This record gives sequence, C-alpha cells and structure tokens, in this order.
Amino acid sequence: MRFRLRAALPFLAVLLVAGCGDSAPKDDRRPAHRAPPHASPDAKVIRHWADTLRAGDVEGAARLFGVPATVANGESPQRLTTAAGILAFNASLPCGAHLLRTRRREGYTIATFRLTERRGGDCGAGVGDIAATAFKLRAGRIVEWLRVPTSSGPTAPPPGSSTS
Repeated sequence: MRFRLRAALPFLAVLLVAGCGDSAPKDDRRPAHRAPPHASPDAKVIRHWADTLRAGDVEGAARLFGVPATVANGESPQRLTTAAGILAFNASLPCGAHLLRTRRREGYTIATFRLTERRGGDCGAGVGDIAATAFKLRAGRIVEWLRVPTSSGPTAPPPGSSTS
C-alpha cells in the first residue's frame, strides 16, 4: 500500500497545483460585455445592452439604441424619437437579464433572457423568469425592441411593428 501511495504523490501534487487559480470572488453585477467569439454582431450588442442594464447603467444601455427606435414591452409598439424617450424606456424596465441565446427569424434577432434583479430596479417575483425580445439593429444600434412570447407559440414580432 505504501508503494502505491508513494507512486501517486507526484500525480496528486500536479492535481493540487492545477486546481489553484484565481480565487477572487466574481462580481455578477459588473457588465461582462463579452460574447462568444462566434456570436453574431447583433448578439454582441444585445449581450452588451443586457449586461449594461443589469449593472444599473441605464444611460449606457440607452446609448446602445438608435434614434428613433420602436419599442413594445407588452403594449402596442411606440416610436421613440428622442434620446430622453429612449432613456425613459430603459429606466422603466424593472429587471436585469442574462442573455441565454439568440436566433434569427424574419429579419429579427430573437433573444431569450433569464430575468434578474438589476441595480436601481425592482424585478420582484419576475426574477428567474424567461423573457424573449425581438431586436432589430441598424449600424450597430438597437432600433426595434419588441417583447415576444416565450411559449411554444409563434415568436414573430407583434403585429404593427415596423419593418424598416
């Protein structure tokens, strides 16, 4: 038995050293602004927006929108024609979100999120829920943000949304 233990000691030492790494706590509230290298340009902007808003930087999240922009969060789409309107829309979102996945459909990037708390917001019972949004980007800016159903039903943008 002693021979086996002695032979295994170098192997155990390698495992111990390999297990050592950055033990600093991770701060989930800070924006990561990183998407997988294979992610589409739209997915990278959407992830940046979600990370920025979740961190409580409403102004930074609003700067990722183009002016004008069309938004709909459970109501009829409305066209926002000022930076102040876009800032107010982003501030009205009570939850933060982690981007889970994106897919293309009918000219939109459909993003699926898991809702979280966000600095300055109050997500309440919504934390942990799944939400989906149809995004349209132009020149790297969000120009349409349309909440869509997450069930197995259709996930096309709501009727009346602009297609420009």
